[in-house]
Amino acid sequence: MPSPGPSAILESALYVTDLTAAEAFYRDIIGLEPLGKVEGRHVFFRCGDGVLLLFNAEATRIPPAPDARLQVPPHGTVGEGHLCFAASADEIAEWRNRLAAKDIAIESDFEWPQGGRSIYIRDPSGNSIEFAEPRIWGL
Repeated sequence: MPSPGPSAILESALYVTDLTAAEAFYRDIIGLEPLGKVEGRHVFFRCGDGVLLLFNAEATRIPPAPDARLQVPPHGTVGEGHLCFAASADEIAEWRNRLAAKDIAIESDFEWPQGGRSIYIRDPSGNSIEFAEPRIWGL
């Protein structure tokens, strides 16, 4: 019998073009709690039981010095990514109001055929950010 897979995603990463704008967006608009920061490289946020990592993609492509304490390998991506925050139907309605009050455009708003609603917006770097009912995945 195969071993069970991982029980959860611990962290998710988005790559941003303007770290200062991204930090303000996820802190002030989305309301996430800052967890750590290295100027010009990254800012991390607590999100429920997980962590959202926002990286300056250019900075993460640089390999660590041979004597660096943390030997995190180079990583990154080019282009827009996607992240989905779990939200109940009532919370999605609240998000619509909160985002409208901050002049954040809703890019898409619909019901999935299997049930559940999603709304989509863009962050300052163009990443697709979704708020969705967990039941879209049968959760």
